[in-house]
Amino acid sequence: MQIIYWLLLAVMLVGIIGAVVPAIPGSSLILIAIIVWGIVSSSFAAIKIPLIVTIIVLLLSVGVDFLASYVGAKQAGASKWGQIGAIVGLVVGFLGLLPTLPFGGPLLGILLGPLLGAIIGEYLYRREFGLAVKAGIGIVVGSLVGNLIQGLLAIAAVVVFVVTTWPQVFGS
Repeated sequence: MQIIYWLLLAVMLVGIIGAVVPAIPGSSLILIAIIVWGIVSSSFAAIKIPLIVTIIVLLLSVGVDFLASYVGAKQAGASKWGQIGAIVGLVVGFLGLLPTLPFGGPLLGILLGPLLGAIIGEYLYRREFGLAVKAGIGIVVGSLVGNLIQGLLAIAAVVVFVVTTWPQVFGS
């Protein structure tokens, strides 16, 4: 039982990383691990509080993701073109298709792709490089702040799970 518990905590750690790094499952992975623990331990009463907290965290994460990107874009004066460019840049960067990256692969592409995509999208819309760079930086900063908040929420969900289930597994 303890081995399964540690394996599920490892899955939750990946979920915390996924809450911060785009394209890796985050809070949903933590939720799945909690449900698996409920099935394995045959005690859904023990996971009631972590389950509720994690569902709330999952909903908040989705809201934070959209809100942070939106606020970052609006503060920088970005248009829909910049936001679409950032999404395309994220996908292209994640797939490692940025030809200027001799190292770093997808992780560096995840960081640079949205910035370059937002700048290109804004430039195509406004034809002014300075505003395009400002908008691109605003979108990326908003996304990074949102990812940081999502990571903190994911850590909180895992802490609640550990605090409520630790005595069940290892005694008090």
